[in-house]
Amino acid sequence: MTQDELKQSVAQAACEYVATHLPNGAILGVGTGSTANFFIDAVAQIKERIGGAVASSEATRLRLEAHGIRVLDLNSVIDEGRDMPIYVDGADEVDANLAMIKGGGAALTREKIVAAVAGRFVCVCDQSKLVAQLGRFPLPVEVIPMARAQVARALAKLGGEPRLRTGVITDNGNAIIDVHGLAITDARQLEIEINQITGVVTNGLFACRGADVLLLASEHGVKTMLA
Repeated sequence: MTQDELKQSVAQAACEYVATHLPNGAILGVGTGSTANFFIDAVAQIKERIGGAVASSEATRLRLEAHGIRVLDLNSVIDEGRDMPIYVDGADEVDANLAMIKGGGAALTREKIVAAVAGRFVCVCDQSKLVAQLGRFPLPVEVIPMARAQVARALAKLGGEPRLRTGVITDNGNAIIDVHGLAITDARQLEIEINQITGVVTNGLFACRGADVLLLASEHGVKTMLA
């Protein structure tokens, strides 16, 4: 199977998961990236069961709306006292504890916000994303533009090689620094430490709030892993 075929299979499995576990008329959180795009295309089959969706990026919002799925503002959802039982998103890397690196699509901040609100985070990946230790994929860090050089210097002191992702501005108007070569032995602690650097908006480690469920696609089918 090609990687796209694996992504399509796990996206369909995630759609079936939503159909089974999302209460009728409830709000669904939707992530960003190629696997999330396949999921959006699949979940359009059951859009009449969904009370609305919260998008983690402008690109996701546009794709949802193109399928006729109503996109809601997260603040309005919370102000109205509504719950968001499930958030579905991919990952650039995920470990056996369901901690992740995310942000290859530069949507890490909004993804982290939506994940924080969701009752259950369902991660959808193909088997190539499952790793024994996080860090082979460069760690994205969203930074306030004027703090770019100062943050890069602080990140270098942590043992990584920070590189500005050129030509990329996030939906929040910020820059992305990708940190290469980090040895991530304690993902939760590193997530907290990097977020304390002045000028950092957030980083792409999803360890303090990892996934609750991992749907992992391989040529043998889709495996379900629980945190």
